[in-house]
Amino acid sequence: MNARLLILSDGKPGHLNQSLAFAHYLGRAGAVVPVRFRNRASKLLSYLFDRCHLYLPGLLQLPPVTGDCCAIVCAGSETYYAGKLLARRLRLPVVAIMLPRGYRYDFALIVAQEHDRPPELKNILTLPVNLSRVEGKGVFRTESGVRYVGIIVGGPNKVFTLDPVAFGALLDRIFALFPQHRLVVTTSRRTTAAIEGEIARRPFAASFIYSRDPANPIPDFIALCDHLFITADSTSMISEAVTCGRAKVEIIPLQPIAPVGKYGRLVDSLVAMGAVHRFDGTLGSADRKIDLAQRLKGVLPCG
Repeated sequence: MNARLLILSDGKPGHLNQSLAFAHYLGRAGAVVPVRFRNRASKLLSYLFDRCHLYLPGLLQLPPVTGDCCAIVCAGSETYYAGKLLARRLRLPVVAIMLPRGYRYDFALIVAQEHDRPPELKNILTLPVNLSRVEGKGVFRTESGVRYVGIIVGGPNKVFTLDPVAFGALLDRIFALFPQHRLVVTTSRRTTAAIEGEIARRPFAASFIYSRDPANPIPDFIALCDHLFITADSTSMISEAVTCGRAKVEIIPLQPIAPVGKYGRLVDSLVAMGAVHRFDGTLGSADRKIDLAQRLKGVLPCG
C-alpha cells in the first residue's frame, strides 16, 4: 500500500498547512490536489446532497485523481464534499481537518479543535489548538549574545478592532519592560496602514511588514525569541507559538466588536493550561508547549 496521503487544497494556506502538518506528524508524504466548487450554488447544493448521500462530480472543479494514495485529507468547506466523493470513488478513508460544519460527520476521522466545541463522537479527535508545523526559514537571524522579544501583529476582523493609538501605547509599555532585549515585529495581511505607522515610529531592531514583503519570520521568532506577544485575532498564530520553541507567550487583548466566540475559548483554555498569559501590562511566565506529535500518536488513517 502506498504511504502517501491525498491532500485536497482549497488554496488557503492556513487550511493546507494544517493538512500538511497532519501528514508530517504521521510520517507520511502528501500529494496535494486543488479542488473547488464550480460556483456558490454548487456549494449550497453540496450540503443538501451530502444529507441525501449523493456525490456528484459536476459540482466540482477537480483534476483527475488516481488511487495511488492510502487516505484522503481535506481541510476547509470547499474540500469536504470532494473528500467524500473521492473516498467513495477510490475506496479510501477520508479525514476532515477542522469540524466540517454543515456536512454529516461520517468521516473516517475528524481532527477538530476544542475551541470549535465539537460533539463527542468516536471518530472525532479533539485538539486544544490548530494543527501546525513550525520550521524556521532563516528569514530572521539573531546576533550572538543578544536576547530578543517578538511581536506578532494581526489586524481587524469580524470580531475585533485594533485601535492604532491604543496599540502604540501598548508598544511603548512593552519596550519599557525589556530594556535589555531587542524587539522585533512582524505584521499580517490584515494589519492596517495606521498600525504600520505606529510600528514605524518605534525603535524595532527588525520589522517585517507584510504589505511590503510577505516573507514570514514567525517560525524564526518562535524558535529564537525569549518572549512572544501575539494579538488575539489569529488562532493559527497563537497555535504555532504554543506548540514549538521555548518562548513565554503573551496574548495582546483587542477590542471586541462581536462575541469573541472561538477566539476567547482558545485563549481561556491556553491560559488554564499555562501556555499563554493575557498581557495586562505585566509579564506572565506561561511557556508550556503542546506536543502535537504525542496527541496524534496512534492515529492510523490508512488502517
